[in-house]
Amino acid sequence: MGCCVSKSQRYPILGKPYEDVMSHYSFGRMLGRGRFGVTYLCTENSTNMPYACKSMAKKPKMKYAENDMMIRREIQIRRLLSGQPNIVELKSAHEDETAVHVVMELCEGGDLFDRIIAKGYYSERDAAPVLRAIVNAVNVCHSMGVMHRDLKPENFSFISRDDNALLKVTDFGSALLFEEGKLYRDIVGSGFYIAPEVLRRRYGKEIDIWSAGVILYILLSGVPPFWAETKKGTYDAILQGEIDFETDPWPSISSTAKGLVRRMLTKDPKRRITAAQILEHPWLIEGGEASDDTSVILRMKQFRRMSKLKKLTVKVI
Repeated sequence: MGCCVSKSQRYPILGKPYEDVMSHYSFGRMLGRGRFGVTYLCTENSTNMPYACKSMAKKPKMKYAENDMMIRREIQIRRLLSGQPNIVELKSAHEDETAVHVVMELCEGGDLFDRIIAKGYYSERDAAPVLRAIVNAVNVCHSMGVMHRDLKPENFSFISRDDNALLKVTDFGSALLFEEGKLYRDIVGSGFYIAPEVLRRRYGKEIDIWSAGVILYILLSGVPPFWAETKKGTYDAILQGEIDFETDPWPSISSTAKGLVRRMLTKDPKRRITAAQILEHPWLIEGGEASDDTSVILRMKQFRRMSKLKKLTVKVI
């Protein structure tokens, strides 16, 4: 019997005895599937409160040591960021012989783009608080030594369907604790949100600002700033870094907004604006210079129709 027990089953990754997560929670439908795990709706048996549970298998197609480190790191980062308004809260972590189960607060309001389209209208002034929430999360991460490395609209969800619901980062599967000044080389990220220095394999925390800048460009125009029919073409466009501010709708977008996009999508990471600086930008501050252009909703629907681009957002292996 012992010869059939996998290496990952011989000791607990979390450093505590195995337990049956189902003794605490009842599981429902699948909410989503990612490279590192499957997320389910679950209900706490003692309180009947709903949560989301991300179950990460201990036997993926990678070395056991790498898998264990990835799981420990994600839980460590979630605990470190606990209590922040724009970051999903960790409830508990449980481990059995085959998987680690991370229970988190449930975001029931849908992802970022779903909410925008459902509103029926969208303006620069509506985009500003969305970006503010995104950059606030990035600022908290960076101030606490965390690099997210995979910012994209799919990783942001609203806590509820209320109009003023908080927007939160939901996934930290690619995040790591970084050392200031150290350059990282492994390629991570998704599609056209990847910063050019990631493709060059020399990067730091500034890559999160680039990805947030891509999201802002999409919010304001309905299309990504760098894309092509193939992944290679998209990466070539990212490395080239030429931003289109000439075609519709950019002539009607405020110069302040375009200036912020430029500073976030600056190719040189040393010259790129920081999260703290973005939060003080005239376009972003409450009551600031964001205009009331209401045509963005049509452009957002255009972006949703570009379904073939969704294939480019898959993780880079």
